Amino acid sequence: MVYLLGSRLEETDMQSVLEADAPAVFVVGQDESQSVLSALSINAELDISLMDIGFCKVESQQECLYGTLMIPPLLDVLGNPYRMAFVITAKYIILIDDSGFAMRMINRIRAKRVHQGETKERFFYNFIVEFISGDAMILDRYERELMEMEDETTNGMPENFQARLQPVRKQLLTLRNYYDQLTDMAWELEENEDRYFARKQLKYFGTAADRAERLKDRTSYLLDYAQQVRDAYQSLVYERQNDNMRFLTVISTIFFPLTLITSWYGMNFKNMPELESGYPMIIIVSIIVLIICILIFKKRKIL
Repeated sequence: MVYLLGSRLEETDMQSVLEADAPAVFVVGQDESQSVLSALSINAELDISLMDIGFCKVESQQECLYGTLMIPPLLDVLGNPYRMAFVITAKYIILIDDSGFAMRMINRIRAKRVHQGETKERFFYNFIVEFISGDAMILDRYERELMEMEDETTNGMPENFQARLQPVRKQLLTLRNYYDQLTDMAWELEENEDRYFARKQLKYFGTAADRAERLKDRTSYLLDYAQQVRDAYQSLVYERQNDNMRFLTVISTIFFPLTLITSWYGMNFKNMPELESGYPMIIIVSIIVLIICILIFKKRKIL
């Protein structure tokens, strides 16, 4: 698909763009990308392989800017990301995408925004902002989930805590890396080293970088919060372990003197005290020892 840039994006065809020599946005698949670049007289040696894309980045070529985007899906952050590439010249933006993601973003821009693309800088700003527009709500969802887990640790030992927390931390780490890459990419576009953008329009990339950086900061805060929740859970686990060890220590301490007494009377020697009538006495002595141990533990607040 081809869209003429302007206040409203107008759908057209490549021949009309070439004849009018007008600024435009092209949305093409990987297989047709090289032929489109050749038709637009863009001489760039690009080995475009969408499946090999692993970062959000932009780099300078001899006649254009070439960049890649790897965007995690918000409903399944750890799932297969959207991978696409883009080429920017002084007049054109070529979006290379096989997933249909780029077209969905453009349709949302056309449906929601009044100023859709007076310039290629404004269009690319709209494009970046559109695919991060719902991220703040997703981060709010993670925060609520972490708050619920924290409440559970306050009320007692939660079930499957680690199994629930670990995916959340992995998703937040993935998002933080994504926002960090997106921020760096927007700052590089704002630097405009190759002068592909009008100086007055560079503010859009700065704004996009600020929005991505705020999302990164929010994600970093949530990662710290997740660590605090994990520490609270670990404290609860250690407390339970200490209670168990205290209980076992009390039991062992109580039964040690009783075991010592009974072991004496388990020996076979001739002059054993109370050999014939000592059974009731040993029971009484054992009960007294037991009471003394319990009183000592209570006094020291072990029980």
